[in-house]
Amino acid sequence: MTARPAETTADVPAREAALRDVLQVIRDSRDDETPVFELILTHARQLCEAPLAGLVLGQPGDAYLTFAAEYGVDEATVEFFRQGQALMDPEKSFAARAILGGNLIHLADMKDTEEYRAGYLTVTSMVDLQGIKTVLFVPLMTADGGIGVITLFRQEVRPFTDSQIALVETFAEQAVIAIENVRQFREVQTRLEREEASREILQVISNSRTDTAPVFETILKNAARLCDAQSAGLHLVNEARTHTRLMGGWGLDHGTFQIGEEFELGVALAVTTAIQEARVVHIADLATSSLYIARNPVRVRMVEEEGLRVFLVVPLISESVAFGCINLSRRKTQPFSDSDIALIETFAEQAVIAIENVRQFREVQTRLVREEAMRDILQVISRSRNDEAPVFELILTHARQLCEAPLAALVLGRAGGSLQTLVAEHGSEETTKNLYNEGRVSMDPEKSFAARAILDGRVIHLADMADTEEYRVGATTVTSMVDGQGIRTVLFVPLMAEGAGIGALVLFRQDVRPFTDSQIALVETFAEQAVIAIENVRQFKALEQLNAELGDRVDEQVDEIERVGRLKRFLPSAVADTVMSTGSEEMLKSHRAMIATLFCDIRGFTAFCESAEPEETIEVLQTFHETLGKLIDEAGAGFDHRAGDGIMVVFNDPVPCDDPARAALRVAIAMREVMVDLCAKWRKLGHRMGFGVGISLGYATVGMVGFEGRYDYTANGTVVNLASRLCDQAMDQEILISQRAATALEDYATVESAGELTLKGFHAPVDVCRVIDVKETL
Repeated sequence: MTARPAETTADVPAREAALRDVLQVIRDSRDDETPVFELILTHARQLCEAPLAGLVLGQPGDAYLTFAAEYGVDEATVEFFRQGQALMDPEKSFAARAILGGNLIHLADMKDTEEYRAGYLTVTSMVDLQGIKTVLFVPLMTADGGIGVITLFRQEVRPFTDSQIALVETFAEQAVIAIENVRQFREVQTRLEREEASREILQVISNSRTDTAPVFETILKNAARLCDAQSAGLHLVNEARTHTRLMGGWGLDHGTFQIGEEFELGVALAVTTAIQEARVVHIADLATSSLYIARNPVRVRMVEEEGLRVFLVVPLISESVAFGCINLSRRKTQPFSDSDIALIETFAEQAVIAIENVRQFREVQTRLVREEAMRDILQVISRSRNDEAPVFELILTHARQLCEAPLAALVLGRAGGSLQTLVAEHGSEETTKNLYNEGRVSMDPEKSFAARAILDGRVIHLADMADTEEYRVGATTVTSMVDGQGIRTVLFVPLMAEGAGIGALVLFRQDVRPFTDSQIALVETFAEQAVIAIENVRQFKALEQLNAELGDRVDEQVDEIERVGRLKRFLPSAVADTVMSTGSEEMLKSHRAMIATLFCDIRGFTAFCESAEPEETIEVLQTFHETLGKLIDEAGAGFDHRAGDGIMVVFNDPVPCDDPARAALRVAIAMREVMVDLCAKWRKLGHRMGFGVGISLGYATVGMVGFEGRYDYTANGTVVNLASRLCDQAMDQEILISQRAATALEDYATVESAGELTLKGFHAPVDVCRVIDVKETL
């Protein structure tokens, strides 16, 4: 190695200026290292008199080195690096040796090295093709080791000076700073993008209570975008856990896998394995997987038709059981990172939340629809006192719709009778109706399932009527339904009165699809309502006969009784009593009133219902309403409404109240005291539930709403909505009150601000207070 030439102090200002330039570009290039690398090489070449320069990246564990920037390097050498032939081998590469050893390498003459004499391609290509002689390798070092190298080349034997080497070492430190800055910036950007995606998904979940499709689409879109995947899919397992179905897809542009396509759960595939074993499955290269080598049809479609190489499957898990999965795929052989997998696991959790939300919402909606149907029928029963036909028609209408049965009938018959009577039907053919009209449908339990259900007083549920002995022996009533109308699944529910069957409610399906337990229970309720209608008509006709005998005076008394009964049926007791005492219904008209509104409900009730038996649920609700109902009645509240585990109580209308806010708080405190004991008892039974209250004070519109047979006395307005929202926000045993109520209660209670809350239905934040304690004067 020859002696290094001397330097002059004139070079110092140029070097300092170069370093400042690089620092400036580092500050301006937060998301891209390339401008920094290019400026470093430009200054290094000029100040160190090196016509050729390069910045190579690579670190321990990498298979090969890559060019990040270069000046003057011939295309053959660049291509050599581009093709991954520059191996991270310290025995064959000076750059690799400098990175892995963390040491500067300075070669006065690259031709005079063992590596050149051994014919290593990375060395000989530079010496023979570009005439490179003197070379300097300065590693880029971090606390964890080398991550790259700056290389300067001269085409003459002229070693670099100490100050030139020191300058390049400084440039290497600046390159490391640039790399770390960009890494941190990209890391932050990635985190922000992922957080934004999660917020977007949660927003869609909150807006999609009835449909999971928008949630799935948003999840798959963001998963594919943030994880650089070419396609994404979401599978769900069917109820029988025999197959998984592709419910949504993103980027499946070839159309090889169609939405709705099913895969047998017992067949070994990536998606089925992830679901069966409830674990993440990550395949680094589908083209080398055992299933592809074995020519599995699904795996072949993925590789050869979709062009996929990397595949990731993350299961959807609820209560330790997987019921679906999210899958991502790439067409390049670059496995997903740990952070990618963690992100998809988060998305999977959000998908589970969305599915559960929709399930719960649909359950609630189904229950509400069924309750509404039963209320409809009861209303018709109350209006059809002398004719059961409208009730029967409405029962069949609701039964068909809610139980997905296109055909339905209601027949009457009882023990001791010889024939059945068809009193209502939907969808029956003329042949079947003629059988009843001609008196050919007997009460023989050996020939009629309906007769058997009536006489035995039990439900008969046939999954397939064609697979019964009655059909095989050719019973006319059975064969006419199966062969004439294509009926397969049938449900017979008896109408029971005083322990004896008097008829049957029958539902038919033209496919083999058994009714669910909840559908059967619903039809049993409809059967009970049909019995009530029959009994009401019987009683009414008896009453008509009596009325005819009693004359006009009794007619007047009956009218009064009917008026009282109507008020009691459709109005709260307090309202009805007030109307009767005043003798006027004027107060029932809509009017404005200053009222205090109290909302309360059970905390954790929904979760309790999911795990509790129906009998336990009914018992809890019965105890809750009975206990709190006594407190409400004793308080002399205006009126109250109850729905499920929630109660609304209104004070100062129609019954006047001197201090409605004070009365509401007094009831709330009493409720909370008794609920502490109730919740403690329930907790001993394994039910974790609590109690919350919201109170507001203000004007509302109060009066009768509805139509004939379906009236209700209620209050509407912001004060009602506010109390409901405060109840929703209240923690266990907490009483939240509006600011106006807090002002009215300042002499009776100690309150503190709960801050401004953003409540649904209110365009601006609302000041809310919390009741801390009450004074003796309450």
